[in-house]
Amino acid sequence: MLEKPAAKPVTTRPEPSRRFCVAPMLDWTDRHCRFFLRQLSRHTLLYTEMVTTGALLHGDAQRFLNHHEAEHPLALQLGGSVPAELATCAKLAEQAGYDEVNLNVGCPSDRVQNNLIGACLMGHPMLVADCVKAMRDAASTPVTVKHRIGIDGRDSYAELCDFVGQVREAGCRSFVVHARIAILAGLSPKENREIPPLRYEVVAQLKRDFPDLEIILNGGIKTLEECRQHLQTFDGVMLGREAYHNPYLLARVDQELFDNHLPPITRREALEGLRPYIQQHQAEGGALHHITRHVLGLGQGFPGARRFRQLLSVDIHKASDPLELFDRAAALLEGR
Repeated sequence: MLEKPAAKPVTTRPEPSRRFCVAPMLDWTDRHCRFFLRQLSRHTLLYTEMVTTGALLHGDAQRFLNHHEAEHPLALQLGGSVPAELATCAKLAEQAGYDEVNLNVGCPSDRVQNNLIGACLMGHPMLVADCVKAMRDAASTPVTVKHRIGIDGRDSYAELCDFVGQVREAGCRSFVVHARIAILAGLSPKENREIPPLRYEVVAQLKRDFPDLEIILNGGIKTLEECRQHLQTFDGVMLGREAYHNPYLLARVDQELFDNHLPPITRREALEGLRPYIQQHQAEGGALHHITRHVLGLGQGFPGARRFRQLLSVDIHKASDPLELFDRAAALLEGR
C-alpha cells in the first residue's frame, strides 16, 4: 500500500469553467503537452491522461500527479471502480492542487474493461454513484464523470437517464458526455471513436431532461464555429484529437469563447514561451523531444511547415545541440 505523501496546503480555487475543454488522451496529454497548450489559451480546462487508482496507490504517485502551476485550470482523470481507492486518490488530487477530479466511464479498451474501468461501468450505475459519493466525501475538489451515451446491451435512452439520474443522486453535477455509444465487444478503441455514429440529439435531450446539470458535449467537434453552435445547447464543449493535431485552434478560444479582448498569441510566441521550460527540463536530465513531439501540429498550412515538423520530429534525435535546432524551427514560425 502506498504511503501517503505529506499533506500540502490545499489551494482554494474557484470551480473551473468547463465552457471549453481539451480531453484526456492517453500518451498525449502529459504535463509537457499541457504546458504547451496553456501557452495558447489561459481559460481552456485541461485534463491529464487517465491515471488508474492502482498507479497512484501502488506506483510512483508523485510522478503521476506532478504538474506545473501554469497548467491550471487542470483536472485529473482517474480510472477505477473501488470507492475506497478512488476516495484516497481524490484526496491525493486535492493535496496536489488539482481543480477537478474526473471519473473515466468512457474508455472502451479491453485492458481497462478487465479491471472494471471505463465504459463498462455504464452497466453499473449504482457502483459509479458509490464511487462519486466516496470521492466527494473524501475531498472538496469538484468530482465530474466522463461517459458515453450507452454501451452495447445498454444503449437505450431510458438506461442513459437511469445512469445519469443515479450518479446525480450521489452529488455529481457535471457530466462530460461523448455522444457515441461504446461497443465493448468487437471494436478497438480507435474504431469506437469512429464507427458508432455521433448522436448529438441524444445529449441535447439529456440536457433538456436534466436542466439542473452541467452537460459538456464531447465527440467529433473540430472547429470553433461548431463550438459556438453547440454552446447554444450545452454548457461546455470538449475537443480531443483535433485540439492535439491542430493546437493553434486554441489561440482563438479565449477571445472567441471567453470574451477575452487580448489578441491571440502567434505560433512563434507560443513556441518561444516553451524555451525556459525546455531549459529547465534539460537541466533535470530530460530530452527535448519529450516536449517537442507535442508541438508538431503548429506546422500546418504555410511555406516551411514541413521543414518545421522534420526539424522537431526527425532531426532533433541526432542534433548535437537540440536547443539550437529548436531555435531554427522557431524562426520558421516568424510572422505566423
